[in-house]
Amino acid sequence: MAKKINIALVGNPNSGKSSLFNYLTGLNQQVGNFPGVTVDKKMGQSRISEALSATIIDLPGTYSLYPKRADEWVAYRVLLGQDDAIKPDMVLLVADASNLKRNLLFCSQIIDLNIPVVVALTMMDLAKRKGTQIDIPGLERELGVPIVPVNPRKNKGIDQLKKVIDQSAGHLYQPPPRDFIDTHELAPNAIEEVKKHYPEISNYTAVHYLINHEQFLLKHGMQETIEQIEVDNKFNPTKTQAEEIMQRYGHIKHIMQQTVIEADPLQKALFTERLDDVLLHRRWGYLILLSVLFLLFQSVFWVAKYPMDGIEWAFGELGGMLSNSLPQAWWSDLLINGVVAGLSGIVIFIPQIMILFGLITILEDTGYMARISFLTDKLMRKVGLNGKSVMPMISGFACAVPAIMTARNIENKKERLLTIMVTPLMSCSARLPVYTILIALVIPSKLYFGFLSLQGLVMMVLYLLGTVLALIVAWVMKWFIKSAERSFFILELPTYRAPRWKNALTTMIEKAKIFVFDAGKVIMMISLLLWALSTYGPKQKMANVTAKYEQLIKANPQQTDELNKQRKTELLQSSYAGILGKSIEPAIRPLGYDWKIGIALITSFAAREVFVGTMATLYSVGEDADENNTTLRQKMAAAVRQDGSKVYNLATGLSLLMFYVIAMQCMSTLAVVKRETKSWKWPIIQLVYMTGLAYLLSWVVYRIFI
Repeated sequence: MAKKINIALVGNPNSGKSSLFNYLTGLNQQVGNFPGVTVDKKMGQSRISEALSATIIDLPGTYSLYPKRADEWVAYRVLLGQDDAIKPDMVLLVADASNLKRNLLFCSQIIDLNIPVVVALTMMDLAKRKGTQIDIPGLERELGVPIVPVNPRKNKGIDQLKKVIDQSAGHLYQPPPRDFIDTHELAPNAIEEVKKHYPEISNYTAVHYLINHEQFLLKHGMQETIEQIEVDNKFNPTKTQAEEIMQRYGHIKHIMQQTVIEADPLQKALFTERLDDVLLHRRWGYLILLSVLFLLFQSVFWVAKYPMDGIEWAFGELGGMLSNSLPQAWWSDLLINGVVAGLSGIVIFIPQIMILFGLITILEDTGYMARISFLTDKLMRKVGLNGKSVMPMISGFACAVPAIMTARNIENKKERLLTIMVTPLMSCSARLPVYTILIALVIPSKLYFGFLSLQGLVMMVLYLLGTVLALIVAWVMKWFIKSAERSFFILELPTYRAPRWKNALTTMIEKAKIFVFDAGKVIMMISLLLWALSTYGPKQKMANVTAKYEQLIKANPQQTDELNKQRKTELLQSSYAGILGKSIEPAIRPLGYDWKIGIALITSFAAREVFVGTMATLYSVGEDADENNTTLRQKMAAAVRQDGSKVYNLATGLSLLMFYVIAMQCMSTLAVVKRETKSWKWPIIQLVYMTGLAYLLSWVVYRIFI
């Protein structure tokens, strides 16, 4: 039976840790939360050798063993043995070869904890391009731990890394015979006193007991004992920490001189630096950013148009074929107007979702996403946020739920809360199907200069509108949410890299699966429920409508077709769905909406994309067989009010788009806001202000364009 061990995967941010974790664990991953804190805990299983398997714990990235943020405290507690749930047998430390001096600080601290350590040296190709040469055997001798160069992106060095881990687990590699620095001399008497109570810990661990014992899980009475040791020995945490860091960098400098050859610093700037001179320019940088976003949303229409048209045609033909071949029965009506109509509202948007997420993944992979944070920090600060708020907000273009969770990395509590409160205003992928069908209904399909799509421009405006409103709301809220904390924005810009096309393709497929199987299940359930609510109603009321039109048809046989259409319309209005829609119609009529739109607004609270499935069902129930091969867009475009005017005119379409840009229609988002803020106060405020603002601005838009 294979031996099992726990490996803590640690490293600086942007060192390649996540890529290595993904490669080692593949699909055998679990994501949860560390006990007591809302910080992601990623764990995965990896087969190291025939005789060894490992649970790899991907700890949050950190620069040193002096934590400041909540996620850094998580990694710190695990490494110091203060997490009861996770006890690592070994540390796999990922170090960036192109920034070796900075990475060696954290590495040296881990070594001095006297935990078995294996170093995975990443970014060797980038170091080589910088002109940096590293004597790896010499570096191993100086540090006293095994070092393996790896490149997870190209599957280089992974087999050797597993071999070294296996050997380390078999104790073929021993801990370094000496500390990286003489930690005992930092506070000799105090360290000795602590080790009398904890003889198993290293000298350096004892230093951390002295500095951070208030945050440790110690047995009864030990907090007071260590506090007294500090007093008796006049232990100064700040002075000790500063002295330690100075000594470490002094030793690192010596090691670098012995084992690393670096290029002349006056050498011509690297490609990354030259590119940053353009992309981060104080004027051109913002213009380039807008151009990138413009191309992103244009592509969603350009590229997706053809597969979407094909899917729409296929479902129209399928509906017509089933109508002509199946007998008239309740089950055939359920199949055609419930199942097929619901499926069409799911599948048709897969191309756009895949393209959007594929392009976002490419932007992240190339390193440009981090530049967006840098460019927007100045603007963010003016509204009460900081540059780190940009990443949750950009992630909100995909889904507000994980985006709100990424706000945990914002140290300042006020800025974190503001980010959480405005992130749902960003247009998530659930809004994309709604935008697509409404834009197609009310915005002409025009091209300017032969390539600029008017519909794509409107799509971009909707996304920018959500962003602008988020900034305005943040600016208003910052006056009501008080905090005395100071805010800092420190960001490491990753180097530019060629995108991993395989990674982008994998992401596109995964996001499509999530949409089909997660959102799709909700859409199908609501579509089937709506079919039932739209087909059935109070027995007496439905019977009266049927009797009324039977008499009219007998009296006017020449108008049978027209009367049948009127009968089906009135039956739909008399159904349970019709009664529900009619009851809320007075409240939404000022926005230009009818009762069918009202039902869609209610069902959208489960998930915004359900709007399309709701429309597909409501406009399919009660139609004639020869109408089943018409597309949803055609059905909605043909919809008229009692006075004969179009339901989806420009004013109603724009008003509805405005409502979906702003309104809080997602139960999952409210639930995660409650979880992150640990209070129902903030999700309730969020629901009220977003719904109220959506109603007001939708009314204004409708009155302007009516």
